[in-house]
Amino acid sequence: MDTLQQILKSYYGYDTFRPMQEEIIRHILQGKDALVLMPTGGGKSICFQIPALMLNGTAVVVSPLISLMKDQVEALRANGIQAETINSGNDESKNRIIRERCLQGEVKLLYISPERLMTEIAWMSQGLKISLFAIDEAHCISQWGHDFRPEYTQLGILHDKFPTVPVIALTATADKITKTDIVERLRLQNPQLFIGSFDRPNISLDVKRGYSAKDKIRTIMSVIKRHSHESGIIYCLARKTTEKLAEKLRAYGVLVGIYHAGLSMEERDKVQEDFVNDRIHVIVATIAFGMGIDKSNVRFVIHYNLPKSIESFYQEIGRGGRDGLATETLLFYNVQDLITLRRFVDESGQKEINLEKLKRMQEYAEAQVCRRRILLNYFNETAERNCGNCDVCIAPPKHFDGTEHVQKALSAIMRTKEQIGFTLTAEILHGTYSGEVTAKGYQLLKTFGAGRDVPFRDWQDYLLQMLQMGFLEIAYNEDRHLKVTPLGKEVLYGRKRAELAVIEREDLRVKSHKERQYKLGKKEETNTEKAENKILFERLRELRKQIAEANHWPAYIVMSDKSLHALATERPTTLQAFGEIFGIGQHKRDAYGERFIAVIQEFTDTIEETALNMPINSESKATSVLCKNDTHR
Repeated sequence: MDTLQQILKSYYGYDTFRPMQEEIIRHILQGKDALVLMPTGGGKSICFQIPALMLNGTAVVVSPLISLMKDQVEALRANGIQAETINSGNDESKNRIIRERCLQGEVKLLYISPERLMTEIAWMSQGLKISLFAIDEAHCISQWGHDFRPEYTQLGILHDKFPTVPVIALTATADKITKTDIVERLRLQNPQLFIGSFDRPNISLDVKRGYSAKDKIRTIMSVIKRHSHESGIIYCLARKTTEKLAEKLRAYGVLVGIYHAGLSMEERDKVQEDFVNDRIHVIVATIAFGMGIDKSNVRFVIHYNLPKSIESFYQEIGRGGRDGLATETLLFYNVQDLITLRRFVDESGQKEINLEKLKRMQEYAEAQVCRRRILLNYFNETAERNCGNCDVCIAPPKHFDGTEHVQKALSAIMRTKEQIGFTLTAEILHGTYSGEVTAKGYQLLKTFGAGRDVPFRDWQDYLLQMLQMGFLEIAYNEDRHLKVTPLGKEVLYGRKRAELAVIEREDLRVKSHKERQYKLGKKEETNTEKAENKILFERLRELRKQIAEANHWPAYIVMSDKSLHALATERPTTLQAFGEIFGIGQHKRDAYGERFIAVIQEFTDTIEETALNMPINSESKATSVLCKNDTHR
């Protein structure tokens, strides 16, 4: 085993590198600059952490948020790696001690914000041996990036002050213009561009179209129940929506927190801390939340509203399933989201490019082909086959001849002289005597009630499909009224036929997505000699919680869910076997191994004793008895 493999195994507990990691590490060890583009959860950190361990001196890691720095430093220390952070959260005496430790060569990785780095450069340039600079979340340097931070633009001076130190820029999402901007603003010298695969097969993709607020709540609750005591994030477009949704979820007994820019820094920090430490299970947030989250065991990500771009959407869903286990994502999409986002685009300073990004997001939401292929194509990656893990692949849409439906809808719009929007059109077709319908006399139209046999919400969905197919367009400059397009008139006057997708409302008693969990995120039981024991998993999870609380760490820093699942399956009873488990390096083996082994041994002994005292040869039956006993303790 060469040095790289030894470090990977001894510090991180991994047997093999992920694609491109080793190539990037060897490139940096040669003292060369690099731009690394990898999805969230793709393993970017190891690309600069291992070179930092191998090179002389201290690696300086520039990171945008104190919470993110704290998280990474804690994770490194848990692996036995000397790491520190200089930030405004420390008192000055602590920062002074950290500087001295760096100068003495005792710190391998120093995390710092871009603003703070500018004030620390003086002492760094005088006596600190710097092995490399790693610029994390590098898209923040670009005005075209979705999280532009003016402070990042100062980082171009690094090569002036430290001409021989390699600089590695890392980001999860960056389009072509942002990549060019990063290279120019950081003044990277002949950097090699590394682009990892954006395919995250453990993440399922699902879109629900035209759902009412009531339908959304029922669906969200079904997801939460599927992931009982597991972590999830729900993104909303507006602050008010986060507060209303959180209030409804609390009424159902969900442990939920709110996060948006309208809260004080103290309130946001507390909510984030509670979420990271599993004191709350669900966080309802605007896009202000997420960049500082390195939590590996987020099991679902829901978008209550349509995101503004595929970059934002992909980064947000990427906050789920960072441990590689099966993770569920769900996007709700309706016309009102589109109208709201279009207004934001019109008010933005970059209308043309933001409009194009919104259109691509809309295309994804409306797609009737494999959604993962659309995402990968957006990031210039080609998939050879459908993923089998998105709603379109699992239940391909069925179609019917919807010409009559389309004609009725377009006729209603034309008879109002194209002066109505989506809701009024659906009310006219369904025959709803709403205040606006009667005030404008639309109940007298020939088409009023022409689609009475079709549910109101189905009409909303069909109208959305008509918009997607180009039969309608929204006049944003005319109070968002619907206009019939030339193609729509071809259908209206009988010169063309139109197909619509069959609307299939799901049974909200819901079949579990966890059927796919073993296929995608875990080993299938048929491929293992032992099956994972859920009781043992819970006992191991409780021990992990105790260790985390004693160290003031989030639980996933002690050990990932993936490692716990492996322990509950393999049940090692020696330190050597414990150290072979995925994600358990030498430091964790020595620090916690005996305690975890004791729990596993006690469980195994109890099963054997129970089995001996019963006229049963099946461990599963013995475990069943054990489970009953457990509930009465």
